[in-house]
Amino acid sequence: MEIKIDARGLQCPKPVIETKKALEGIREGNIITVVDNDVAKENVSKLAKSMKLHFSVSEMDGTYEISIFKGAYAESAEEMVQKRPDIANLVILVGSDVMGEGDRTLGEVLIKSYFYALSETEPYPKAILFINSGVKLTTSHPQIIEYLKKLMDMGTEIHSCGTCLDYYKIKEMLQVGGISNMYTIVELMNEANNTIRI
Repeated sequence: MEIKIDARGLQCPKPVIETKKALEGIREGNIITVVDNDVAKENVSKLAKSMKLHFSVSEMDGTYEISIFKGAYAESAEEMVQKRPDIANLVILVGSDVMGEGDRTLGEVLIKSYFYALSETEPYPKAILFINSGVKLTTSHPQIIEYLKKLMDMGTEIHSCGTCLDYYKIKEMLQVGGISNMYTIVELMNEANNTIRI
């Protein structure tokens, strides 16, 4: 079974929601979602990853087609994810570019130390979600970005809120991880065994 979803012109998270509904409505088959911007492409791709489904992305003249396969391909992808070592079902929500309240300079030192320690400690978190001014850490803090890249190499997902990046006008400065939306953030938090906010 093949279903095509034309999500061009739709604002996030609508392309993700429509794709998820279609996937939940079939037992086996191929869902092809067509989008016309990078954010929608990334978010639909992340949906496929979160559901442990095999997918591919093709691009032509600024239009993206994300093909998601459900069935035998999904089982193979799930086996690969399950083999990923030392990952806890833990999500960390980062809502600020400093740690704690009080002196900002101290907060900057603490947040840097936190991510260094996190990158050196197993098991690694399943995902780190950056919202509000926390997104500044994924755009303009070289040392923290280095620690986050190490965490990504170990299997941790790094998500920065697209609305927040737009608000601070720093979306083009993103240096690590991907751009996410509130729907994906809520799903990751709901599916986690534990969520820590810093």
